[in-house]
Amino acid sequence: MTTIDEAAPVIVRLSTEIDAPLDRVWALHTGIGDWPVWNTDIDQARLDGPLAEGTTFTWRTHGLDITSTIHELVPGARIVWGGPAHGIDGVHVWTFERTGDRVLLSTEESWNGARVEADADQLAAALRTSLENWLTCLKNRAERRA
Repeated sequence: MTTIDEAAPVIVRLSTEIDAPLDRVWALHTGIGDWPVWNTDIDQARLDGPLAEGTTFTWRTHGLDITSTIHELVPGARIVWGGPAHGIDGVHVWTFERTGDRVLLSTEESWNGARVEADADQLAAALRTSLENWLTCLKNRAERRA
């Protein structure tokens, strides 16, 4: 799956502009093992092979252990991952667009499943908060000057 599920009960779309080179933003975002260094919501993360379509990675966020599969990878432009976790079937799309010397980073994520249908409003709020934090943490780290 290389797009979100437009029929899912929970969909969140956000974007931010980052004042940093595209290669820096991409490297931070796709350096999965280093996520806990800059993302305060992630306790651990491990890529289970090369950064490539079909590779899985495991990570822990908000006390939940998640295994995600990379579904699409366009270096420097787009990464899509997803999979089932704790009764939620998620698909997460990230797109990177150079705008001058900045990067427009956009994210959209869908959640589906019985657990989501039972509590869509609360889970949508939790997802939005989590993604807002992710974007803020990534922006802050990428814009930090050496």
